[in-house]
Amino acid sequence: MRASRMLSILTTLQAKGQVTAPELAEACEVSVRTIYRDIDALAASGVPVYADRGAEGGYRLLDGYRVRLNGLSQSEASALFLAGLPGPAAALGLDAAMIAAQNKLMAALPANLREDAGRMQERFHLDAPGWFGETEEPEHLRTIAGAALRGTLIKIRYQSWRAEKRRRVAPLGLVLKGGSWYLAGQVDGSVRTYRIARVLDCTALDDDFERPVDFDLAAYWQNATLRLEAEMHPNVAIVRLSPLGVKMLDALSQPYVKARTQIEGAEDADGWRIARVPTGKTSWHAAAELLRLGSEAEVLEPADLREKMAEMTQAMAARYRAARKA
Repeated sequence: MRASRMLSILTTLQAKGQVTAPELAEACEVSVRTIYRDIDALAASGVPVYADRGAEGGYRLLDGYRVRLNGLSQSEASALFLAGLPGPAAALGLDAAMIAAQNKLMAALPANLREDAGRMQERFHLDAPGWFGETEEPEHLRTIAGAALRGTLIKIRYQSWRAEKRRRVAPLGLVLKGGSWYLAGQVDGSVRTYRIARVLDCTALDDDFERPVDFDLAAYWQNATLRLEAEMHPNVAIVRLSPLGVKMLDALSQPYVKARTQIEGAEDADGWRIARVPTGKTSWHAAAELLRLGSEAEVLEPADLREKMAEMTQAMAARYRAARKA
């Protein structure tokens, strides 16, 4: 266990350059005191590991020092072949490079690990888009990805919900979500999210930009999606649901809504239950979401949403009656 942990410390230092003791402790799932002991043991064995003091300090290896750690465990070798996503790689123009890298890795593996890695490729497949959707391949995806890798600005013409806009953007990172590509871009000191399929024109510029040292793409995306989902569902509706309606709500709701829906109390005489359901900004959006439940749901509150449901269902009924008579 200790030998494996010390190898992990070495590879982390070699990969990241400078790492604090708490960060190493979290990565290795041990105490900070244990990390101190491991670092002392590495130094005593001749590994040139140094500590930089101060608020921005941490441990690092001597400049130019490299350790060759080529051994892969069975699970590590298999996991590497699950990391290759052919669809996104092709969209970024990296499909050929990915295949070449996998072939080189396969050739370098011992025979027993090669068989396991091949089995992983045969028996696992990741299909990123949701049901009934397709992965987008936006026209300007490769240009934006290239600028993000180089750290250079881009000039875009973007179609938002409200209007067409022109922006000089610092591309900080790209995210593939549900088959759609998004750009986390910095404009005028703030980071914003752009759907790349809505970029109408894109020009890669030669101007470099300074990447914020504290920007974490994964953390930004998590916070941005939670904020967007909260903005899209700011209200709560009190809904009466049949037993089937409870199941339909669970099956059809977005994860954000499902996680925050509260089923209250026991069943009434008809077996129906009361639920508090997050809904959209306007009564129209809320009604459109709840109409998917059909006659298995009845909105009790708020009054304006109940009225909107009645208005929309009456209009639908009138339209179908007219069509039947015709």
